[in-house]
Amino acid sequence: MSAIYTEDNIKTLVWYEHIRRRPGMYIGKLGDGSSRDDGIYILIKEVLDNSIDEFMMGNGRQIDITITDHEVTVRDHGRGIPLGKVVDVSSKMNTGAKYDSESFKKSVGLNGVGIKAVNALSVKFNIKSFREGQVKAVDYSCGQLVKEYPVEATNEPNGVFITFNPDEELFGNYHFISEYVETLLRNYTYLNAGLIISLNGQKFVSKNGLRDLLDENMSEPGIYPIIHIKDEDIELAMTHGSQYGEEIYPFVNGQHTTQGGTHLVAFREALVKTIREFYKKDFDPSDIRASICAAISVKVEEPVFESQTKTKLGSKDMGPKGPSVRQFIGDFLKKHLDDFLHKHPETADILLKKIQESEKERKAISGIQKLARDRAKKSNLHNRKLRDCRVHYNSTHDRKLESSIFITEGDSASGSITKSRDVDTQAVFSLKGKPLNCYGLTKKIVYENEEFNLLQAALNIEEDMENLRYNNVIIATDADVDGMHIRLLLITFFLQFFPDLVKNQHVYILQTPLFRVRNKKKTNYCYSEAEQEAAMKELGPNPEITRFKGLGEISPDEFKNFIGKDIRLDPVNIKKGDSIADLLEFYMGKNTPDRQVFIIDNLKVDVD
Repeated sequence: MSAIYTEDNIKTLVWYEHIRRRPGMYIGKLGDGSSRDDGIYILIKEVLDNSIDEFMMGNGRQIDITITDHEVTVRDHGRGIPLGKVVDVSSKMNTGAKYDSESFKKSVGLNGVGIKAVNALSVKFNIKSFREGQVKAVDYSCGQLVKEYPVEATNEPNGVFITFNPDEELFGNYHFISEYVETLLRNYTYLNAGLIISLNGQKFVSKNGLRDLLDENMSEPGIYPIIHIKDEDIELAMTHGSQYGEEIYPFVNGQHTTQGGTHLVAFREALVKTIREFYKKDFDPSDIRASICAAISVKVEEPVFESQTKTKLGSKDMGPKGPSVRQFIGDFLKKHLDDFLHKHPETADILLKKIQESEKERKAISGIQKLARDRAKKSNLHNRKLRDCRVHYNSTHDRKLESSIFITEGDSASGSITKSRDVDTQAVFSLKGKPLNCYGLTKKIVYENEEFNLLQAALNIEEDMENLRYNNVIIATDADVDGMHIRLLLITFFLQFFPDLVKNQHVYILQTPLFRVRNKKKTNYCYSEAEQEAAMKELGPNPEITRFKGLGEISPDEFKNFIGKDIRLDPVNIKKGDSIADLLEFYMGKNTPDRQVFIIDNLKVDVD
């Protein structure tokens, strides 16, 4: 029987109702702040983008930000919003000055949605505009107007002051991770030399633009001094390192486009073409780009992004009357990079040797790669190490961002997860015993070692990280010594050969409960001894207590509670300033005495 469909079924939502019901359309996802792409950081970015646009137009050199547990304030010193339009720009969709290209020629946001989304998703949103000795203030809650204040006189300099508290009903018990916020702010300063951003009194400023970005983000110095070249509407900094893969930071109009887009494609193509022409050799593109570390920024008129979160550029042209993005970047590299290499032959020689080394290594393992791929296909088919899901990660479609793969050890653990998983979005890969400690070994080991070969084939990262099949790579091992060891071996593998998986926050640790405490009326799952003690007090005398020794001891019916919407994931992060080489050498190298001293110094002993 079909459902009744009448005029009463047709609804018209108020603007803020639509944003609150469909937040993913505006900020990508919600989240509690554990991941750097969680919505609470997008809210900060949406407010900041307006202040950055003011700076780019030559107005206001400093932005002051204060962040407490649940409140954010942003004060810029731009021109201020025209006082009669403060309500409109903060609460009327598709309203803003950025439709007027004379006011904001190369702006980040052009659709008039940004701060409206922040307003609708905040339990408290206050905006003040200071302009020519007057101030206009408006208060909102969840997008609804609470109070509009009359225009008053003020001694404050021009600019905008915004305070907002993200709604806990939507974001949960969220928290801001300072490292994520600082990375966002640093990127703004790298792209806007001379801009000062103050966060809780700590100042961020850059004098050398993208060169500073590479200096700050590279784990080790490049094999040659950073090439730093720029022209109107484009800036490039690049070098090559010793890491595997590519590390490229692409930006458009000050926006970090983490998913790339037309400008990144154009840069990768232009780099290959320029290098080939300079050396007059038809090098393989992978050999030219192997181990590259680069940052490129372009300014585009009226940019088109593929989502509201502006993480991928879709524009094909630099502007309505400008050249194509591909031609613009190609012409820039052909002239400026070529000139640089001619003027710095010592750098050109080092780069040539690096390309030749990459070529030699690639040819040495090409035969092994083919055998490994054939073996992977047969093993996946017959041994069923991979229980795949139906939907895979595709960076061009936001709806696919949550696909995951659980890496487990042992038949019982993989069996429990396989039976309780969401077959649409969650895959399972089963390890056979402990992986090899691959620290200090060459990439050849990836193809010769069966477990690592099958794992990289499952992730589909054999040739390019852009082909990654799952957004979340989740290490799911027992919470004992052996499980911890397997975690460490897997993280070593990723850091050694695929560091971008970790740097781009694709790798997580699954947290599962250590205890189950229950009585006839209620069951509590506890992730620590403190939670266990609290549960025992809550449930009264003599509750049943179970200590889960391994994932296989948790029934599939129970496991659904731990890998569903309430899943607990700890991201594997590399902190600013950490050297991957030094970390791996200390924890996985042959310096056993040093590690022994570290363990003794950090050992915690319970004393009765």
